[in-house]
Amino acid sequence: MVSLVKSAEQKEIATRDSRAAEESGQYLTFLQRGEMFAIAILGIKEIMEYGNLTTVPLMPKFISGVINIRGAVVPVIDLSARFGREKAVTTRRSCIVIIETLNDNEKMDIGIIVDSVSEVLEIASAEIEPAPRFGTNIRADFISGMGKVNDKFVIILDISRVLSVDEMSVLTNTDRKPIPEQVLLE
Repeated sequence: MVSLVKSAEQKEIATRDSRAAEESGQYLTFLQRGEMFAIAILGIKEIMEYGNLTTVPLMPKFISGVINIRGAVVPVIDLSARFGREKAVTTRRSCIVIIETLNDNEKMDIGIIVDSVSEVLEIASAEIEPAPRFGTNIRADFISGMGKVNDKFVIILDISRVLSVDEMSVLTNTDRKPIPEQVLLE
């Protein structure tokens, strides 16, 4: 009988914890060009010191290159350039955040360059406002909400849209300059 009571108690605790997790989420906050952004920590695999990037020719300006992580080639996106701004200026505080994304039901790691990582915050869903329709330098579909932290807004990114491989592929194809026909014939 005691084990049944414990089991019911454990179920109640698990349900309460699950509700609390739904009501608030944990987000990694970081700075990019002086603005505070956040992404849900669930898809983050690791945070690395900036460095050891290999550039790849004929890539759009928002793809900085690739890095080797335990034998795997991981593309690295310049988040600032992805937002249509100037390329990021790297400093000693610059980091690469490795994020696991899903592309065509296949897991894929992608790195993003950020100016500096701040902290992991818990933001209650009641403290998250809908994405604005104007007044930001970033496309509204990249924003999942605006979190209120210490009377300031933190832009919560919809990382699946920011790192959409399909959209980046389209941008890559439109960003390339056609090779002159004369060069192709030689």
